Amino acid sequence: MNKSFDNDTITAIATPSGVGAISVIRVSGAKAIEIVDEIFTGKNNLKDSVSHTIHYGKIKDSSNNLIDDVLVSIFKAPHSYTGEDSVEISTHGSPFITKKIIEILIEKKVRIAEPGEFTKRAYLNNRLDLTQAEAVLDIINSRTEASLLGARNQLDGLLSSKVQELRQMLLDSASFIELELDFAEEDVELIKSPELIKRIESIIFEINKLTNTYNFGRVIRDGVNVALVGKPNVGKSSLLNYILKESRAIVSPIPGTTRDVIREEVSIDGILFRFFDTAGIRLSEDEIEKEGVLRSRNVIKNADVILLIEDIFQNGSNELFKEITSFSKPEKILKVINKIDLGRNFSKQGDIFISALTGEGVEFLFVKLKEITTDTSIYTERSAVVSNIRHYDCLKKAKENLEGSLKSINNNLSGEFIALDIRDAVLSLGEIIGEVTSEDLLNNIFSKFCIGK
Repeated sequence: MNKSFDNDTITAIATPSGVGAISVIRVSGAKAIEIVDEIFTGKNNLKDSVSHTIHYGKIKDSSNNLIDDVLVSIFKAPHSYTGEDSVEISTHGSPFITKKIIEILIEKKVRIAEPGEFTKRAYLNNRLDLTQAEAVLDIINSRTEASLLGARNQLDGLLSSKVQELRQMLLDSASFIELELDFAEEDVELIKSPELIKRIESIIFEINKLTNTYNFGRVIRDGVNVALVGKPNVGKSSLLNYILKESRAIVSPIPGTTRDVIREEVSIDGILFRFFDTAGIRLSEDEIEKEGVLRSRNVIKNADVILLIEDIFQNGSNELFKEITSFSKPEKILKVINKIDLGRNFSKQGDIFISALTGEGVEFLFVKLKEITTDTSIYTERSAVVSNIRHYDCLKKAKENLEGSLKSINNNLSGEFIALDIRDAVLSLGEIIGEVTSEDLLNNIFSKFCIGK
């Protein structure tokens, strides 16, 4: 891809909207320092100052009216976030002040940045590869310790380095085949088939190791959806309240109290769990309750884990189990027996026994939830983990291409067929890190960013 773009100087507010102690306005582009210098009055000219320094002074408009006392940080190319000359103006956190400064910059022919344009320029200027740029968004959106660590590792280049390593291994192998094709008339063999097969199989093995991390990576990035399911009055709402340590859901002996899906989030050992307290699934003539049951079914379909809850006295969850497994996988279901504080019915069969009233067994429930949603055996704090569906799909395509090349070798096809599949695998790996990509893909990725990042 030709990494080219217009060299406009751009600006945006980098801090959240609203009133605060300070606001930060970012400016980036070839004329960023020069333009800010024109509206800034301080002890020194910014363009004559050393990079990575902070300067106190005043911002004035074209009529020399004072707008605000500010701190201006300057970063000179190529040693800035974007790789361009960049300025950050720290003002008092008045929306009026930031609006006025932005207006003054626009008068100086500075353009308002598009969503993600600062990070896009960092990518286009080779400050970040595409996986690292995507990690910036993941860091912004991280809500737990695990999601932050995963995004941080990606930004540090753990995944990029692994993909680059595999890509280079493929390029090395492809170069032998390409040279053989150049000297086809002389019947030159630069790499023997068993050695080529061994190399390709080792790369497929490494790709499999990466794709096997995807479920875990998705969990630490996006969290886990857990549906609390059961007949009315088994204690679903009581369990949710105990987990949250607050009375979020109404608890009542009257069946059908929960009429809508209640969603709450909690971090358990660094993993984000979203608990959905569903309406008790039963036949009802009440239109509101019927709608709640319908919504419950939709939640169950999309859940990563289903806690099928019954109490020690209740029977009949087998029918509910059959209904759930008609549209969801049985391995997602954990059968939870509640109200063990009222008695010990050992004839009951279940995966976990709890009391939502006293909390007995709930910690073990958390352990089981983590066990079935994360495979921690594949993960260390410095692991390359795939958490993005785009990366996962590219790895799958690369693997399919390499399996095609093995098939061509085993069928004694000519080097053109082998080389074509290996080239396609190289391209698929290149798509992950942005060595090969399209403008549409870039626009799609960076449009998800906030303006100012």
